Amino acid sequence: MTAAPDALPFDGVGEPPVGGLAGTVVTRLGSGGPWEARYGYSRVVRAGALAITAGCTSTVDGRVAHVGDAAAQTAQAIRIGLDALAEVGAEPGHVVRTRMYVTDRIFVDEVGRAHNAVFGPVRPVATMVVVAGLVDPEHLVEIELEAYLPAG
Repeated sequence: MTAAPDALPFDGVGEPPVGGLAGTVVTRLGSGGPWEARYGYSRVVRAGALAITAGCTSTVDGRVAHVGDAAAQTAQAIRIGLDALAEVGAEPGHVVRTRMYVTDRIFVDEVGRAHNAVFGPVRPVATMVVVAGLVDPEHLVEIELEAYLPAG
């Protein structure tokens, strides 16, 4: 993953502990996405055994992919999140929680089935919430992933 040209460095190596994370190495990585540098967040953060993604959408190369297709947007968003988690050493089986934000109830089954296609065997805890809208009106779903990487 590479940071956007106007972004702060995202190497995370040697960062000072944050809050109650004394002695924990915190790694923050950006993907170069259009909002990360502008709004000041990382695509993925790993703090010890915990790895968390920011909300992932079907934005690819700065454009919304799969306009109008909630299932395909879900699959793309999950792929982006899993790629980010892989950058900090997590695999799909490490995912323990997902959060799905869907713009309309009519998409709930499509989004849920696309989620199941990836995470069915893993069965993380999951939340799906219907929201009024997302940053780009063409986004139908946004997904956050959390992973726990056991020691060893």
